[in-house]
Amino acid sequence: MDLRLIGVILAFASVALLVVSLDIPRNRRTAQLRRRFGAEYDRTARMAGARKAEIWLMQRQRRVETFPIRRLRAEERERFVTEWRLIQSRFVDGPRGAVEQADLLVERLTRARGYPVTSFEQRAADISVAHAGVVDNYRAAHEIALRHRRDQATTEDLRTAMMYYRSLFDELLETGSAGLQQSEVA
Repeated sequence: MDLRLIGVILAFASVALLVVSLDIPRNRRTAQLRRRFGAEYDRTARMAGARKAEIWLMQRQRRVETFPIRRLRAEERERFVTEWRLIQSRFVDGPRGAVEQADLLVERLTRARGYPVTSFEQRAADISVAHAGVVDNYRAAHEIALRHRRDQATTEDLRTAMMYYRSLFDELLETGSAGLQQSEVA
């Protein structure tokens, strides 16, 4: 065998090994972000492409880490639960008003937990860091609330919105340590 051919083969093998070794950390990061964000990873990747989505999701994580996210005190939690029950009971007689109140209650609950007052899209993005499993529901509920304001939502749509708000509401009321940051557990 020619020494040049052996050299070319070794050079190609070295480049291939380098490419594979550089790709392993990126693959791990991708897998970690997919596990953490689930459908939110896919949604963001469809909007921006995988590489840009990963950068954005990591920026979200860093942003949310700076928030003073906290667990609710027992009396706060009970107050929110009582308000939710009242809103739910009003749904039968006034579904439109109940959805508006649910939207506002969820917004107040996010603020009470320590999320900043921001635009809906920023709030949804921030919430996705710790509650990725229900952020799609939150977006869908909010969209129904917006359609309702334009008189374009059916009673069934409003019922669906209430269920979606409830899923996020329940997660934001969490009392266990799952999904909590270290500062919250202390």
